[in-house]
Amino acid sequence: MVITKDMSIIEVVQLYPATIEIFRKYGMGCFGCAAARFENIEQGAAAHGIDIDALVADLNKAVHAAKNG
Repeated sequence: MVITKDMSIIEVVQLYPATIEIFRKYGMGCFGCAAARFENIEQGAAAHGIDIDALVADLNKAVHAAKNG
């Protein structure tokens, strides 16, 4: 796994742009908001009532797919 729940949202988006669509799919499209700069994925998911394990799994699938074409 490349992405973990303790990584910051903005760090993940910057390192892996393919994850943007996954965050949006889960209703977390506010990358410009202040919270995205200091919240980690787990905190953001909790604030939105999102299953953290499912989100992290989907984020990692997106990164894997992007790397492997």
